[in-house]
Amino acid sequence: MRAGPQLRFPHPLVSPRIGRISMTGRVPRTGPWPSDQPMRRLGSFAAVYLLAGEGRYEDGAGRNRHVASGDLIMVFPDLPHRYGPPEGELWDQLFLVFDGPVFELWRATGLLDDGRPVNRLPADGRWAHRFAELVFLDQRATPAAVLQDVARLQVLISDALAAATTGEPGGGDDQLWLARATALLESDLGNPVRLPDVAAALGLSYDGFRKRFRRLAGVTPARYRSQRRLDRACELIIAGGLTDREIAARLGFASESHFSRRFSQLVGSSPREFRAGATTLPKDRAQS
Repeated sequence: MRAGPQLRFPHPLVSPRIGRISMTGRVPRTGPWPSDQPMRRLGSFAAVYLLAGEGRYEDGAGRNRHVASGDLIMVFPDLPHRYGPPEGELWDQLFLVFDGPVFELWRATGLLDDGRPVNRLPADGRWAHRFAELVFLDQRATPAAVLQDVARLQVLISDALAAATTGEPGGGDDQLWLARATALLESDLGNPVRLPDVAAALGLSYDGFRKRFRRLAGVTPARYRSQRRLDRACELIIAGGLTDREIAARLGFASESHFSRRFSQLVGSSPREFRAGATTLPKDRAQS
């Protein structure tokens, strides 16, 4: 006989003036999320602690993470997501669903970071015990009791995130990740670069890499690399000494005409017009 979900509703009738825990539970057996079904939007925050098993976490921002026993998944309002085990595998979880202004403030200040959905907690039994204490709360209706529960949840989450390492390859710092990604995209501008290879070097699928890069940089990886090639072309034109044909060859364009077309599209003037304008700059400005 399969054990079903054990659900509780600690603060079912409470308006979240500060915060509330709307639902908790243990789900001892979870099936895989069907790949042909859309991702789920929860509409609230949730903390999911995996007691046993392993699987994957995916979300609408392109993140795709391995999840294993002892990991904490943070779910964010309105961020499409799915998680679960492969077919036939074990998955046993505790979860808390919560919302309210205090948690929105945590998110706004970066204490809850949707760029860090998977967190690996130290391997000891205390985390399961601490999560279980809140998961199996009785219903609470008075403002004082609800405030106590919300305060306990804040302490639990802050302690867990402080103790955790990120499940994201290369660390959870978006700016460090973006710096590494742009360095890879800017390397060897004169030769073709396979963007799936860049994604693999960062530990992501190409689709996940493209989505995360666009979220952080505001443009796709392909557009960023194209722009950097044209930035380098502008530098070479200003420096002088090379013809348009030589610049096209150095930066890997198929021909001088191909270079001229791309330059005009992205810069807004032809290489010849740009060169003419550069020669009118004061010498110290042209070399800056």
